[in-house]
Amino acid sequence: MTDIPRPQEFQAEVVRLQEELQMRDQLVQQLSQELFRLVKGNVNASAAAAPSHSEPSERHLAEMCALRKQLHEIEEQVTFYQGRIEEQNTELQQSKQSVEELTERSRMLEQVVQELPKIYRQKFAERMAPVKEKVAMIQRENRQLHAELQSVSYRLAVKNRRASDLDLPSFSRGDLSLPSLGNA
Repeated sequence: MTDIPRPQEFQAEVVRLQEELQMRDQLVQQLSQELFRLVKGNVNASAAAAPSHSEPSERHLAEMCALRKQLHEIEEQVTFYQGRIEEQNTELQQSKQSVEELTERSRMLEQVVQELPKIYRQKFAERMAPVKEKVAMIQRENRQLHAELQSVSYRLAVKNRRASDLDLPSFSRGDLSLPSLGNA
């Protein structure tokens, strides 16, 4: 990203250029007044000195030429500074627009950053829902298996108790018949 001059710098430069332009305008005004005074003074002097002679003196022509040259230079400088002021105004407008765009983008990013925890909680909850469902199913299955295990253990314990409490018949020496074992 390129360094963008701050609006304050542009504003200061615009103010400086406007002051220079105002000073140049004052100089142009003064020069034109001086030129008018010289022209009027020379016309009056030449009319009084030589009423029949209407051509200006060489000195007067040289002063006029120098004043015209100064006036032309000042006009060029004024034109140059006006162009610079317009360029800087354009740059200032572009900078203001960039600042507004960046400010808007910053606001949007700040809003996104503020909403991130909420979004992450929502996404986490969405991902955790199937896991919680599976955990609940496994817990139900575990309880069911535990209940079945207790039932089987109980039945086995009952069966073992019956088997250990069996009344065994007593055999006499002459009795060879085999007893039946019942439910075993």
